[in-house]
Amino acid sequence: MYNDLTKDKFLRLKGADPLVLGIESSCDETAVAVLRGRTVLSNIIASQIMTHRKYGGVVPEVASREHTSIIIDCIDRALGEANVTLDDIDCVGVTYGAGLIGALLVGVSVAKAICLAKDIPLVKVNHIEGHICANYIGTELTPPFISLVASGGHTSLFSVRGYNDYTVIGGTKDDAIGEAFDKVARLLGLPYPGGPEVDKLAKTGKPCIKFYKHAKGVSPDLSLSYSGLKTAVVNYIHTLKQRGEPINEADVCASFTAEAVDLLVDTTLAAARRYGQKTIVLAGGVAANSYLRDKLALEGKRGGFDVVYPPLSLCTDNGAMIAMRAYLSAVEGFDYADMTLNARSNI
Repeated sequence: MYNDLTKDKFLRLKGADPLVLGIESSCDETAVAVLRGRTVLSNIIASQIMTHRKYGGVVPEVASREHTSIIIDCIDRALGEANVTLDDIDCVGVTYGAGLIGALLVGVSVAKAICLAKDIPLVKVNHIEGHICANYIGTELTPPFISLVASGGHTSLFSVRGYNDYTVIGGTKDDAIGEAFDKVARLLGLPYPGGPEVDKLAKTGKPCIKFYKHAKGVSPDLSLSYSGLKTAVVNYIHTLKQRGEPINEADVCASFTAEAVDLLVDTTLAAARRYGQKTIVLAGGVAANSYLRDKLALEGKRGGFDVVYPPLSLCTDNGAMIAMRAYLSAVEGFDYADMTLNARSNI
């Protein structure tokens, strides 16, 4: 258990520039990074894509076993690339939720073991906040701003008023946008992960198919819904198959992407105007989608907003974003944990 000395060590990090080890294992990437402030010293990611591709998606039990087998190696590689040892680490940040419970437990258990052995502070990290914090890495970005988090499991809008002050102001009422992308990819027989495959095909097609238009436009409560659009694409594809007609996969991908992303962009801009913010920050796995990046940047510029998004390497799950979030907690004395920390599938 933590003693007063360890808590004092944590508090002394306030205002300092700690060396942070970040551990991420919420889904199918085992990721470990070392950061000094906003500078990445190492960022190791062991992807399980090829393992899960034959199943068409992530199998939770398989993911947990993969994390168990590779996480120590990832830590060793991250420390080696950063040219440091565990004795040099000032604190450890770990994703404790949200995600696959078995996968999360692997990272949480290892992080607790390191902190107990080295008597250093443990910082619990909300995975979604970690995605937002990827935008701080190597930049001078400061709050306040509006952040859109778009991924396979989340589509949410946040008002970020401080480094440790996040408020949900909108988001999906049903399916996440990334989930909708994956569903369309499976319908078309595209390999896992589906999002990048849909993005690739969309670039060669035309947005000429009208699937499902949100007649009322942006919702007054900034909510989003993708179940209707997803169902419309399903019905369109099934109808063509029943008629024996060819399916223009590129046009399907381009049309679906345009409808899904346009709603997202319109809602995000409306949120920024409503909350009086001039900076919009994009985060999450779907932030790698080329149409979303381009559309948000274009419409944001037209509306007088500064649009910020992370490099592609920091859009998907990674340890650097977790270390960055932990760093911001450490220097302000937030979110430290003890050996009772447990994984949570939902936060």
